[in-house]
Amino acid sequence: MSAIRKRKVAKIETNYAKQQENAEISTARKRVLLIRRLTVFFVGAAAIAVLMISTLVTQSSALEEKALEKEKFEKKLASLKKNEVLLEEEIVKLNDDEYIAKLARKNYFLSEKDEIIFNLPEDKDGKKEKEKTSE
Repeated sequence: MSAIRKRKVAKIETNYAKQQENAEISTARKRVLLIRRLTVFFVGAAAIAVLMISTLVTQSSALEEKALEKEKFEKKLASLKKNEVLLEEEIVKLNDDEYIAKLARKNYFLSEKDEIIFNLPEDKDGKKEKEKTSE
């Protein structure tokens, strides 16, 4: 029965009552607009934060790759420098006539007078041993 009965309350139609009603509506609108602005702000801030974090992670992984690549190239540079030193020593040795004669005897099996050259098979280490004996 209480649902059937409705209370009828008459509104006071004064300027003060209208001002209060307009003020309540205005504050409700301001509150709704504030909530909307804050929601848009926080969504935008979250989007920017996600963008910044993804950029940071991407740059971090790229930096890590570059560090590994740098380390690889530094090792390669070190080996090339060692090779350069060996080649420079070889150049100095090639200016010596005795060294050239030794190479000719070793590589082309040339021998001096009364000299016999023996070639031994490769060792386990992959090094080839050559012995020369004079008779």
